[in-house]
Amino acid sequence: MSETTGTWLTQEAFERLTAELEHLKGPYRAEITARIAAARDEGDLKENGGYHAAREEQAKNEARIRELTEKLRDVQIGTPPDDGLVEPGMLVTVLLADDPMTFLLGSREMAEVIGDVDVYSPTSPLGAAISGHRVGDSVSYTAPNGKNFTVEITAAKPYAG
Repeated sequence: MSETTGTWLTQEAFERLTAELEHLKGPYRAEITARIAAARDEGDLKENGGYHAAREEQAKNEARIRELTEKLRDVQIGTPPDDGLVEPGMLVTVLLADDPMTFLLGSREMAEVIGDVDVYSPTSPLGAAISGHRVGDSVSYTAPNGKNFTVEITAAKPYAG
């Protein structure tokens, strides 16, 4: 898994996002198109709030379709190897100022599925700093507030869901 750069997802999250994409591309897109057509039939578009709201909703829907399509194009489904290497899909414990902190290294879509564990993106400052390191390594990173932190990786196990 460490050779690729795609988003890691559980099978459940993959199925949920695939279903969402199909809904957005099919029934929801058709519903928005129908609302735009109905609002257009009302006449003057300059002062037609329903028309403008439907067009805005259409733009948001198309943006989400693009986002999901891109995310699902390079997705990794399953469990990373249990080799102590920190990579997406791992439940990681680090010591930060002698306080243990456990989180899943993954995407925000996983946060919506698991709910009971914090999720850090592999592109976040902490996620980027620990990715590719192993249990026992100490790494430093700069937080968004400009402070420097050093963490020790004490555990890295595949997230089993």
